[in-house]
Amino acid sequence: MTVREAIRTIEQAVQTIYDEREATAIARQVVCNRCGYSFSELVVHYDDECQIDDFQTIIDRLSAACPVQYVLGEAEFCDLTFEVRSGVLIPRPETEELVARVVADSRAGVRILDVGMGSGAIAVSLAKMVEGAEVVAVDISDIALEIAARNAERNGVKVEFVKADALADMSHLGQFDIIVSNPPYIPQSDLATMDRNVVDFEPHTALFVADDDALCFYRSIAQNGLAMLRTGGRLYFEIYEQFGSQIADMLRQMGYSDVVVAKDIFDKERMVWSRR
Repeated sequence: MTVREAIRTIEQAVQTIYDEREATAIARQVVCNRCGYSFSELVVHYDDECQIDDFQTIIDRLSAACPVQYVLGEAEFCDLTFEVRSGVLIPRPETEELVARVVADSRAGVRILDVGMGSGAIAVSLAKMVEGAEVVAVDISDIALEIAARNAERNGVKVEFVKADALADMSHLGQFDIIVSNPPYIPQSDLATMDRNVVDFEPHTALFVADDDALCFYRSIAQNGLAMLRTGGRLYFEIYEQFGSQIADMLRQMGYSDVVVAKDIFDKERMVWSRR
């Protein structure tokens, strides 16, 4: 089998699940991962022979709508590689924008808390990118704690991982200069409109909230921030695009200042940050 044939076979296997552009991107990602090519190298290797021992297993999983990141066991985020598997959310490119904003606003040696860290993508990236940062990351999931710890080791950074509930009092963790979170925020009623590769495979506890209290995590984290953020400390959220104004109003009512609702590269309101 040549590289070209492998790519075409994968494209055909997923063509009913993804559009043509995404099917091609997934096929190239698999071949690069299994054959050791970079994306830039792939174009000159299309006619090379390639041997992918678990090729049929990959085809079977992808054609069942399993996300390619779970199939390969890893995802790229902020130019780092993270282990991902069932039980932790796959990090999204939009979240890289949130990390970039935190990095831009940070000084050396800040103390950062990541609430609901999942795979550890935000926490590990910040530990890597902010000089001298002391990073603490919390999650209620034992699987997330296990995987995030491996990702910190894999990427050569030190992060303190703590099991904690974002809906409870977290003040025992101490004082911070920055709190950042990408909490569950999709209303349960939106589940029926979402793609199979998300609904059937990614952890619902990391994605969905009850329709009648969709801001529960934001409220709890912000309330904790009132006690845990040092004066002038900053709170950063990734948000659902429909909730920007509601979250901003809530933060102002709680006493936060300099509240900003920002759009992502797709022109959707996806981030809110504020000052204690």
